[in-house]
Amino acid sequence: MKIQISPTDGVPIYLQIVNQVKYLAAAGRLKPGEQLPPVRALAEQLVINPNTVARAYRELETAGVITPRRGAGVYVSSAGSPLNRRERTRILTERIDQLLAEARQMNVSIEELTEILRSRERTILAREE
Repeated sequence: MKIQISPTDGVPIYLQIVNQVKYLAAAGRLKPGEQLPPVRALAEQLVINPNTVARAYRELETAGVITPRRGAGVYVSSAGSPLNRRERTRILTERIDQLLAEARQMNVSIEELTEILRSRERTILAREE
């Protein structure tokens, strides 16, 4: 499971974890029944406090995205992600609307914005390799 956090994002780290796990499950990159890393292992990987990961896992459990199994770890819910296609589209549309509004305020053209997006995608893909 590949999660990237940004301490300067303005979004609490536990919410970054929650959102990314939700999106990975919704996209099918995390399969129902797939085990997530233990709290301590993910905390070490992300170089954060284990309590932050534990809080994210509690939020994900409450949302029905993951299911803990006593003594056996945490797994993606067998029901899969509650984020269906319509919900994913709604979430992305809201974020795109915010981005477009900010770009307009900074006089950034759609062409410039598209190039920035492509550049960021290349950077992220390079990190994953």
